[in-house]
Amino acid sequence: MEPVETARVDPQAPNHERSQSSGEVPGATASSPLELPRKAWKQIGKRVYTMWGFHNLSLLGAGVAFFTFLAITPLLAATVMVYGLIGDVSTVQRQMSTLFDVMPADAATMIERQMMAAVTTSSGVTGVALAIALFFAIYGATRAAKGFIIALNVINEEHESRNFIKLTLRGLLLTLAAIGIAITGVVSGGVFAWLQRHSEAFLGESTGLLIKILAWVAAISLGSLGFAVMMRYGPDRRPARWRWLAPGALGATLIWLLISFGFSLYVAYVSDYNATYGSLSAIVVFLMWLFLSAYGVLAGALINAEIERQVKCDTTVGPDRPMGERGATLADVEEGGLSIDEWLEQTQRRTLQHRARKMRKDEAKKA
Repeated sequence: MEPVETARVDPQAPNHERSQSSGEVPGATASSPLELPRKAWKQIGKRVYTMWGFHNLSLLGAGVAFFTFLAITPLLAATVMVYGLIGDVSTVQRQMSTLFDVMPADAATMIERQMMAAVTTSSGVTGVALAIALFFAIYGATRAAKGFIIALNVINEEHESRNFIKLTLRGLLLTLAAIGIAITGVVSGGVFAWLQRHSEAFLGESTGLLIKILAWVAAISLGSLGFAVMMRYGPDRRPARWRWLAPGALGATLIWLLISFGFSLYVAYVSDYNATYGSLSAIVVFLMWLFLSAYGVLAGALINAEIERQVKCDTTVGPDRPMGERGATLADVEEGGLSIDEWLEQTQRRTLQHRARKMRKDEAKKA
């Protein structure tokens, strides 16, 4: 029997030549993640597992964790100062106690110290001095946003084309959004804590438990919204629609919670960082927690990327556009029916094409 040649897929070929027909690819015609069948999720899961190593997700997570570590102090300072415009900054520590409960004790202690330092520093600062301090705090916090943007570009197979000013402004906007969501969470946490105390006193413990569950639902929803905003506006591409961002954003939040709880238990009962690192143990635990958290959040972004690769419909905002005109690499391809080797080959080819175009542009500028 003669060997059967495997057809190679050309990304420049017409849509009908690039993959199997939509009827043969599970979930290709889905207009929402809820319409994806089990077979589609199975294919998406396989690609997530493969791309996990292809994109070096651990290295990306380490980079995001490092930039977040550098930005954590100005980010906390900015949050405290902005909150001070609408409330008493001394209540921030108490209202963020829920967040400290899911973190390793050493990491929570370090953040708590930085927060109290920010409270002490910002107290009594008003007027122009407050505006200047707030500007530099927010600008310093953009390093975390920029690190996350770089990682999202890699996962979405995009290459940064925005200039320094546009990229900095995007980082500032994402940082402001993160601060706004954090403040909303702090205020909401305080409201739910007040409701829980008073409801238990007048309506019994069952009502207090219900309010505590509602508080966790609200926290997960806020976390998912924050991650969805980053995934929508971070990468250099046309933004995806909210419904296509929901699975990865929710998954990132749940993975982050599981990692935080799990790592807290590991640090408390299994490992002994104090014996190994001594006085540096708090910093090491904090960095490790940031790394695992970034790892989980990027996993959520990778889930969204592979969902977008699976479907044929336009997942970007605005009116539906044909493939090749959507302004997003993974929305402009139909690779759900390709084998792992085939779509890895297409990914590598696109990367080389992007690099070649960038080199030509750089040479044209020099000329």
